[in-house]
Formats: sequence, structure tokens, C-alpha cells
Amino acid sequence: MNHAAAKWYDRRDCVFVEFCVEDSKDVHVNFDKAKMDFVCVSGTENIKHENSVDLFGEIDPIKSKHRRTDRSVLCCLRKAETGRAWPRLTKDKTKCNWLSLDFNNWKDWEDDSDEDMSKYDKFSEMMNSMEGDDLCDLDEHYSADSDDE
Repeated sequence: MNHAAAKWYDRRDCVFVEFCVEDSKDVHVNFDKAKMDFVCVSGTENIKHENSVDLFGEIDPIKSKHRRTDRSVLCCLRKAETGRAWPRLTKDKTKCNWLSLDFNNWKDWEDDSDEDMSKYDKFSEMMNSMEGDDLCDLDEHYSADSDDE
């Protein structure tokens, strides 16, 4: 099985996971209370990627969403218990060689200022309004917390 490379970061209400797969098709993301499954085919060689993640905490599978772009699939996992930080994405402490922290978006949200929360709220609203593969400009919102500015 080929795992898709992924990076993740934590926020007050959600955990974001980005599967870094270019030109993905046949994307299937299944959210369960304590688990997430990701399957897709990518590239001209139709390489199949499969990731199954037993999550650190519980999520709301109905309010969790995903969005496919040409370069990746971004998943917004809505936490069942908001305001609780996740020290890792996975239930087990074992290191997954396909998973890393998204340092461009990672921050200690417990010390958020009002301005930081405003940026997060805009991004969170956008993710909440998404329906599966909705066509919206994620790049603008995805980099809202980036250090590139």
C-alpha cells in the first residue's frame, strides 16, 4: 500500500490534515468518530494511495469536510471536544513516516489574540461552508496563518 504524504496542524475547533497528492482523482475520504480513511489515485501512472488514521481524539464526522485541489486534498476534522489541544494526530505515539507537522500553519492557539482568532474564524467559516469538492479558492485562506506574509 502506498501512503500519501501528509502534514497536519491543530486549531481550537478543528484539526487540519493536508494529503500532498498532485493530480488526484477518485478521492474518497471517510470520517468516523475516532478514525479517518483517505483513498485516491494520482498522476499519469494512476498510483493508488491509502491512509488510515486512528485519531488522537474524537471528531464530528458529519461536520468534518475535505477539499481537493490540483496539488493536495485538505481535510478539516471538526473536533468533538473543542478547546482541547491535540499533541499529535494519531492515537498511537508511534511515528508515521508519511506524516509530519505543518510548521507553516502550526501555532500555539491557546494564546491567540483577538486578531489571530478573527483570521481563524474566517478560515473556519469557509471550511464549514464547503461541501465536499466545492470549487473555492483555498490558497487564499490556507495561507492566512502562514509566516510568508
